Amino acid sequence: MKKEINNKFFKCSSLNQLYIEKIYQKFIKNPNLVSVYWKKFFKNNEHDFENINLLQINNEKNVFQYEKLKILKFIKYIRKYGHQYSNTNPLKNVLTKDKLYSLIFNDFCLRNDDINNIDSIFKKNNNFKKIYLKFTNIYCQSIGIEYMHISNINEKKWLQKYIEKKKLEFQIPKKKQKKILKQLIKSEVFEKYLHAKFPGSKRFSLEGCEVLISLLKEIIYYTYNKITKKIIIGMAHRGRLNVLVNILNKNISDLCNEFSEKYKISYGTGDAKYHLGMTSQIKIKDKIIEIDLKSNPSHLEIINPVVMGSSRAYIDQCQLKDTNCILPINIHGDAAIIGQGVNQELLNMSQTRNYFIGGILHIVINNQIGFTTSNIKDIRSSQYCTDIAKMIQSPVFHVNADDPEAVIFVTKLALDFKYKFKKDVFIDLICYRRRGHNEADEPSVTQPLMYKKIKQHKTICQIYHKYLMSEIQLDSNYLNNEIEKQRNKLNRLTFIKKINHNNLNIFINKKKYILKEDLELLFKKINYIPKFINLHERVLKIYKERQNMILNDQLFDWGSLETLAYANILSQGISCRLSGEDVGRGTFFHRHAIVYDQKNGSSYIPLNHLKKNQGKFYICNSVLSEEAVLAFEYGYSIDSKNTINIWEAQFGDFFNGAQIVIDQFISSGEQKWGIKSKLIMLLPHGYEGQGPEHSSARLERFLQLSSQNNIKICIPSTSAQMYHILIHQSFCENIKPLIILTPKSLLRNPMTYSNFLEIKNGKFYKIIDEIKNFKKNNIKKIIFCSGKIYYDLFNERENQKIKNIILIRIEQLYPFPKYEILKLINFYKNKQFYWCQEEPKNQGAWYYMYHKFKKIIPNNTLKYIGRTSSAAPAVGCLCVHKNQQKKIIFDALNV
Repeated sequence: MKKEINNKFFKCSSLNQLYIEKIYQKFIKNPNLVSVYWKKFFKNNEHDFENINLLQINNEKNVFQYEKLKILKFIKYIRKYGHQYSNTNPLKNVLTKDKLYSLIFNDFCLRNDDINNIDSIFKKNNNFKKIYLKFTNIYCQSIGIEYMHISNINEKKWLQKYIEKKKLEFQIPKKKQKKILKQLIKSEVFEKYLHAKFPGSKRFSLEGCEVLISLLKEIIYYTYNKITKKIIIGMAHRGRLNVLVNILNKNISDLCNEFSEKYKISYGTGDAKYHLGMTSQIKIKDKIIEIDLKSNPSHLEIINPVVMGSSRAYIDQCQLKDTNCILPINIHGDAAIIGQGVNQELLNMSQTRNYFIGGILHIVINNQIGFTTSNIKDIRSSQYCTDIAKMIQSPVFHVNADDPEAVIFVTKLALDFKYKFKKDVFIDLICYRRRGHNEADEPSVTQPLMYKKIKQHKTICQIYHKYLMSEIQLDSNYLNNEIEKQRNKLNRLTFIKKINHNNLNIFINKKKYILKEDLELLFKKINYIPKFINLHERVLKIYKERQNMILNDQLFDWGSLETLAYANILSQGISCRLSGEDVGRGTFFHRHAIVYDQKNGSSYIPLNHLKKNQGKFYICNSVLSEEAVLAFEYGYSIDSKNTINIWEAQFGDFFNGAQIVIDQFISSGEQKWGIKSKLIMLLPHGYEGQGPEHSSARLERFLQLSSQNNIKICIPSTSAQMYHILIHQSFCENIKPLIILTPKSLLRNPMTYSNFLEIKNGKFYKIIDEIKNFKKNNIKKIIFCSGKIYYDLFNERENQKIKNIILIRIEQLYPFPKYEILKLINFYKNKQFYWCQEEPKNQGAWYYMYHKFKKIIPNNTLKYIGRTSSAAPAVGCLCVHKNQQKKIIFDALNV
C-alpha cells in the first residue's frame, strides 16, 4: 500500500506549496529531472496528484490549496474503501444518499475540524459536488471494486482508467435488455419446474442467483471476437443442472429421466446428477466454441486445479503461445472458496511457469451462507470470502446479483482484465439461496431472520421487469406471458427410459518399441552434454558413468534406464510431462534430467535434444504442494491426446496430502463418469530407518481402492522392470492410472541393475520366479514378497548358504497376477507359502495378499512374516529399525 502524504505537507506555507508544485511539474515532464528523494516522494503519493485536472487547479497561481489536497485524499479514499459503502447485498436495505454521505465523511475525516471543513467545501464548492457524485456513483453503487492492493502500477492504472471512464458511460441496448430478462425467466422457470415435478429431490437450486446464466451467456458472446476456442468450467453443485440445460444445451428430457428411480446408466457405477459434466459445442454466428463442464465430486473446490491442468494440456497440444486460446472458469461457493486450502495452493501455483494458463476467471456464487452457517464469526476470519485473491494481488469485483446490468458490466471488466494481463480475476456474485442447502432442507430452522427476508424478497425477474417497465416501457404483462410460455414448453416434454452419458476419452497409440541400434544411439544422446556447459563435478561423474555403461557394456542403473524410457517414448512423437517437487534433479540425486551450468546458472535438458519431430519433454519442478499439483496433472492427463503424465512425490508418504485427488478422481473417475486417465504416480517407498514419514507410500490404501480393473499397482525390483513398465504404460491401449512404488536405497544397489539384453529383448514381468537353480525336491518354504525386502532376504540367504527356501517377487500387485501365481503354485505343490513384508501387519499388502491367495489355495493358507501391527508406519529410531529388520529376515529364513 502506498503511504499517504504527510500532514506537514498539507499544512505547509504558500511558498513551500509553490516550491513543491514546481518540482512536481518537472517530475511529470521527466522523473529524472528531480532528485531521488522527490522522485520517491511523488511515486509514493502519485494517486494524490494524478487527479489534479479534476480539481481545476489554477496553474497560473501554481498554488496547492489545502482544501483541494484534501479532496485528492478523498478520491484516493473512495477508490480504496468505496466497496465498503456499496449496495452489493440484495438482502440489505439500499443506502440513501444522505446516509451514504454521512457514513463516508464520518469514516474519512478523522478530526472534527476536518469534518466541518469538508462539509463546508461540499456546500460551497460545485467542483467537489461533481467529484463526490462521480466517484460515489462509480465506487459505491451495485458494484464494489477492490484493486488498490495491487502493486503492479500498469494493472492498477488500467483498472482505474477503465472503471472511471466506462462505468458511467455503460449502457445496454434495449434489445439486449429484453434478452437478459428472457434468460432470467428461463432460468427461474426451469428451477421451479424441477421443484414441482420432483419435490424433495436434491438438485442444489440456482434460485437467488439466476443471473449466473446471463453472466455465462455474456462470457460466451464475449469470446466471439477473441481467439478463444474452448471454455473449461469447474463448478460445484449449486446451479449445475441449470448450467447444463441453459448453457450446455443438455436435453431436459434426459435430465428429468435421471431423477427417475428406473433410470439406469450404461457404464460403470455412475454418480449423482449434480456431479456430472458435459461437453458441448455452441455456435455463435460463424464460430464454434467448445464448452467443457468438468464432472466434480462433493469435495467442492478440488475441481479447480483439474480445470487448470486440462487448460494447460489444451494450450500445449495446440502449441499456441497465446494462452487466450482457452478460457478457464472456476465457479465457487462463498464458504468453500476461502474454506478449502486447495485454492491457496492453486493461486500460489497460478503464475509459475510450468503451471501457468494465462489466468482463471473465478466466479463466486455468494449465498452468504455455508451449509447452515452464516455468522461471519463462524464462517471465516476475513471481511470477504474473496480475500484469498489478494495473495496474488488479483482484482475483486463484488456485485449485487439482483442488478443484471451491473453483473454484465463487471463480467466485461473482468474478462478484459484477464485477457490483457493473463492473471486470475474474481467476480463476487453476492446473492442469496432461496431454498435450503438442498431442497430437502429447511433453512429457517437455523437462519430464521435471513429466510424471513428471503421469503419477502422479490425475484430477480420481478425486479428487472419492473426496472425495464420504466426504462424501456416494457409491457406490464410481459413477465407473466414469458413465464407462461416457458412453463408450457417444459410441460410438453416427453421422457425416455435410458440415456448414456458415456464420455470415455480415447488414448490410442499403436507405436511399438524401437530397435536395439536406436536404443544405443538414444542412450548416447541423452548422456551427451555440450562442452560449453560447466557441470558440477558430482553430476559430471554420474554422466561419465552412464556413458561408460553403453561403451563398456556395463549394467544400467535406475536413473539411466528411467531416462532411456523417456527417450524411447519421446523419439516416437509422444510427449512426456514429469512433475513434482525437485523432479529435475530427483529427490535422491539420481535423475539429473536438468543439468545446470556452474558458472552462469543456465540449464540444459538432454531429453529435448534427441531428434526432429520428437515429443516434448516437460520437466516441471513444482511448488511445494501435493493436492493442487496432483489434481493439475490428473486434469492434464484426461485431456492430453499424445502425452504421458507422471507425478512424483518427494517421498511416497507425501501423497496423502492429495488423498482427495486419488479417492475422487484417479481411482474412481472412470466408474463414476467414464473418464479415463493414463497418469503415472511415482511414490518412493522402502524402510531405510528414516522414520514414519519417510518409509511407507501407504501401499495398503491403493490396494483398498483397487477394484473393477480401475488402476495398476506395481513395485519394480530392477531397473529393467522400471524401464519396461514406463514403456508399457505409454504404448498400451488399456487406459488406466499406474501407481509405481519406486525405490530409494535400491537406486544405487548394483543388484538391481540390468544388462542391455534385458532392455532390448525383455518385457515387464508381473512376477519374477526364483533366480537360483535349486533342486525342487529340497524346497521346504516359498516366500512371496515385493520390493526392497527381497534383496535383504536374498543376501542373508546367500550368507547362510540356504538352498531350500524359494524367493518369489510379485511385481504387479493389482490387477492381481492370478494365473502367473497359480502356475508357480502348481509347480511348487505341497509346500508352505509365506508372505514377507517390511510394513506393519495392518499395513502394506498382507491382508490383500491373504485374501487373494485364499481364493486360489483354499486348503493351504498363506502365512505372515513381518512387523507387528502399528499405528505409525515405522519407528523413528534407526537402531530400533535395524533390529526389527534383522528379526524379520531371521524369522523368514529360520521359522
